[in-house]
Amino acid sequence: MRQKNYTCIFLLLLCFQSVAQVKTTQAVKTSLALRIDGALDDAAWKEAPVLTDFIQNSPAFGLPGSRKTEVRILYDNDAIYVGAYLFDDPALIRKQFTARDGEQLKDVDYFSVFFDTYNDKQNGFQFLVTTANVQSDARVSTSYSGEFGSYGDKTWDAVWESRVSFRPDGWIAEMRIPYVSLRFSKKEVQDWGLQLLRFIRRDNETAFWRPVNPQVNGFVNQFGELRGIQNIEPPLRLSFSPYITTGFRSSPVGNSHLNEWLRNGGMDLKYGINESFTLDATLVPDFGQVISDNVVNNLTPYEVQFQENRQFFTEGTEIFNKAKLFYSRRVGALPGGYYSILSLAESDPNLEVLKNPMSTQLYNAVKFSGRTRNKLGIGIFNAVTAPAKAVLRNRTTGRDTSIETEPLANYNIIVLDQAFRGRSSLTFTNTNVMRNGAARDANVTAVDFSLYDKRNLYALQGTARYSKIWAPYSYDGYNSTLKYGKVSGNWQYYLLGNIESKNYDPNDLGILQAANEVSYRGSVSYRKFKPTRSFIDYSYTLTSRLQYLYQPYAYSRLDIEARGFWLFKNFWDLTFISGIIAGWERNYFELRTDNRPLRYPANYSFELVGSTDSRKKTYVSFDLIYALAPEFRNTFSGISLGLRYRFGNRFSLDLQTGSHFEDNQLGYAFMRENNGEPIVGFRANRDFTTVLSGIYNFAYRLNLTLRARHYWNKVSYTSFHNVDSKGYLLDRPFINNQDENFNVFNVDAFLTWDFRLGSRLILGYKNWLGNDEQVVLNSGRNNYVRNLGKTFDLRHGNEVTVRFIYFLDYNQLRRKP
Repeated sequence: MRQKNYTCIFLLLLCFQSVAQVKTTQAVKTSLALRIDGALDDAAWKEAPVLTDFIQNSPAFGLPGSRKTEVRILYDNDAIYVGAYLFDDPALIRKQFTARDGEQLKDVDYFSVFFDTYNDKQNGFQFLVTTANVQSDARVSTSYSGEFGSYGDKTWDAVWESRVSFRPDGWIAEMRIPYVSLRFSKKEVQDWGLQLLRFIRRDNETAFWRPVNPQVNGFVNQFGELRGIQNIEPPLRLSFSPYITTGFRSSPVGNSHLNEWLRNGGMDLKYGINESFTLDATLVPDFGQVISDNVVNNLTPYEVQFQENRQFFTEGTEIFNKAKLFYSRRVGALPGGYYSILSLAESDPNLEVLKNPMSTQLYNAVKFSGRTRNKLGIGIFNAVTAPAKAVLRNRTTGRDTSIETEPLANYNIIVLDQAFRGRSSLTFTNTNVMRNGAARDANVTAVDFSLYDKRNLYALQGTARYSKIWAPYSYDGYNSTLKYGKVSGNWQYYLLGNIESKNYDPNDLGILQAANEVSYRGSVSYRKFKPTRSFIDYSYTLTSRLQYLYQPYAYSRLDIEARGFWLFKNFWDLTFISGIIAGWERNYFELRTDNRPLRYPANYSFELVGSTDSRKKTYVSFDLIYALAPEFRNTFSGISLGLRYRFGNRFSLDLQTGSHFEDNQLGYAFMRENNGEPIVGFRANRDFTTVLSGIYNFAYRLNLTLRARHYWNKVSYTSFHNVDSKGYLLDRPFINNQDENFNVFNVDAFLTWDFRLGSRLILGYKNWLGNDEQVVLNSGRNNYVRNLGKTFDLRHGNEVTVRFIYFLDYNQLRRKP
């Protein structure tokens, strides 16, 4: 018996030693031609060493991969080649078609390779191919924090080749990744970080060539190495993507529709200045074919942050986002004077709005980025937007008046990011906005650092920021944050302190909900990565936050949250969250008046979030929440349900619906015109959101996507109050006609055909409820079905567009006779 125990201990130690070792492989250069056909029968493949012995990351870290995997890597003067033989039962391999970069939570197996070309343990490139030969690629960095199973920024798209094929004992993935799609130093001999991944969908098994320990902080720092890459020359990276767009748009304007033919053309350009740095430019861009925003009726004092859907501003921008000072939606945003034009026309019935642009036209935008052999990352961003002008017509005289709603503007970002050994780094960031004339200008300067110990167990992180605004009334402010914690292991914790001065303002190119705040936060968590009898994974987290107003220094709120997460053996998951806002909160922002608090009583909340096994044809997710503040008899309840059904490997539909009900919600209502005194009210707040989306894949490069969204918000006031200087409520007479009934409706449909590498043809259709029609009349406001019917009865905008994009690579053009 004792001998058996010693044997088990020895095998366990041997397993963990193999996990901790850095795997390496020797790079092999070939002069033989390779065909990318998914066969792996070219003679050159026999020269490459076989990489195998994959180790699971999940569901059972440390165990060998359940199926054999063999990978070979070759390179020549133009590209690097990856061939993978993935042994399996062909009848069990999952093969769902997806959109590009859309493999997560889909019924498909895939293989992926990662390269850390500078071997800095912090940045890398990912290339992935599914069993349906659908490609996915990403830029990997320490600043990325995305969804489960995603390792980098997938908005980055490269041009590379892949083919898959199936065999009686498995499937083959073959890739050719040209050097024009990578960045690396110009050295005679270089070593790259290397990682290989295999995902088996039916088991939800993720296995890596060099084990990735979930208890260790970081991902790229756990790569293996591809050693001895010799005499490769970074190619001239020069490509053009000219495009033309045409279409027709009918938009509700005033009492009629504005009909216009759409004609636009432009070009995207990529130029590799040297082996490490790339210049990306877009000239006279047209961003019409993007998904509509999830607009809501915002009753809070904070700005709603929308997702960026424009490719130029999502692709390759990770270095500009490192200091979190770049909110790209500021570029080409809604003109600052848009609502003043509407107010002017509303106050004078004799005025008719002929033109009032909802976005500013971008003249051009440029990104310069890369990293030196000394691990210094450099990023420069510049964009110029045209002035926006509205046109008003006097109905009596027939005279048209042009009013500038946004001046000519120039946006700039400079980033210097020095990576050190391990995951440590030092980053300098400067953002600058200059506007024409007397309009406001802004500048923000920031320094960020991250220091990790040699074992990658503990980290000290900090920021220092300074903002300066030049306007009729200039002002400046600062922000500083310091965080220390344990970042690896089953037990992790952190302590954080943050201070934002009253006039700190990064909002010209960034986004900050509210400044003038001091906050302290602490968190401790325990996560079990090794499967038990009931769970694959589970974790518990306790977090507390204490907030003060910075100037004048005053208590604001204390909240405590406990969270538990469980991933069951059947791949169902459950999260339970319980929170409390202790004592009376003093909210200094709700009244939209400096240093004026509004008092809220203690609040208790409970939330349950979960989902079923995403491998099944029918996948269900849910979110249940209940909160109450007994002192005000304020209750909040919400339910969100998601249903996805996969009809086969080509077609799936996803329905997301949610409703939230809050009674006796206390909030800002309006500002009195005669004395500027804020008025608050108790109200019943109801919102309903329904999103239907679907995709049909005709082939791995041809798909049709559809997304329809309806949002309804109904607000009914029951009483109004003044607020005294200490935040207490004072009774006042009821005020009629303050209720709201707000609707948003959008449809986005796109037929996308990638007819050759990097080239694309897109047919788009958009439908939207006119902006002047979002407040639905009372006749449809008491019933969801009646309200939805009334929404369809109102005026909608329609747009049909066709876009043709053609990719031209200078290296390919040069080779043609």
